[in-house]
Amino acid sequence: MDEDRLIMVTNDDGVTSPGITALADAASELGRVMIIAPEGEMSAAGMSLTFNKPLRVTKVHVGRRVCYAVSGSPADSTMIGLHSILPRRPDAVVSGINKGENLTIQDIFASGTVAAALSAALLGIPAIAFSMEIPPQRTVVHGRRDRSFATPAKIAAEVLREVLEEGMPKGADMLNVNFPWGAGWDTRVMITSLEARKWRDSVLERQDPRGRPYYWLWGSRMPSRRRDSDAFAVHKLGAISISPLSLDFTPRVTSECRAFGAKVTSRMGGHRAQDGRHK
Repeated sequence: MDEDRLIMVTNDDGVTSPGITALADAASELGRVMIIAPEGEMSAAGMSLTFNKPLRVTKVHVGRRVCYAVSGSPADSTMIGLHSILPRRPDAVVSGINKGENLTIQDIFASGTVAAALSAALLGIPAIAFSMEIPPQRTVVHGRRDRSFATPAKIAAEVLREVLEEGMPKGADMLNVNFPWGAGWDTRVMITSLEARKWRDSVLERQDPRGRPYYWLWGSRMPSRRRDSDAFAVHKLGAISISPLSLDFTPRVTSECRAFGAKVTSRMGGHRAQDGRHK
């Protein structure tokens, strides 16, 4: 272990999740690990930050490890960790291993796991989000080690080792890594792009005992996938998906984009002229 390396481990499932324990154990081979994560389940929190109430941090023991449990979101945890708890800027921030895959743009914008890593990437810190497919019938128990995370966590450590030693791939600000269920050392690794959607949305409307409507947000999995996408790699091929992500959401400014801007300017000019006549 390199004692000079500092690695922050976080997630959106909470400090007692077996996925974060497995990831921290594996990452400990590479440097000093500190776990700073939500005190409980915060799935689908996205990049939400807590501004309307104070946050509290509690030291808790999970096994033999001291963890910092934050009474807020995954992004809150990263912010508090980086700016208050860690003794210095970390060499990397890793998030996960999430119980459930985070595939497609639709997932990553909602995912607290990805948001926790993204919060570090925004500060120029190497960051990786790790998630694992879980079969619907499989129960993950918090506060208990789960062997199904063990090998994916060791593979995650090798991904992290590559980033620590060689840096991020050119053009990538962070990585989104997804493991199929049962991933092992012989599982194929694919560099993938993001599919747009994983879910076909639906809203279920029901009535409570007083006759008032309430709603459940849900969805069914989309059937078709691009063959180079993250969802195709995990769901169809049973491969490990590594998606390099860039913080630049802006496409290249093409001549068509510039023409669009000129047309908007022209429309605004028309309104200025009209407002001038009415004064």
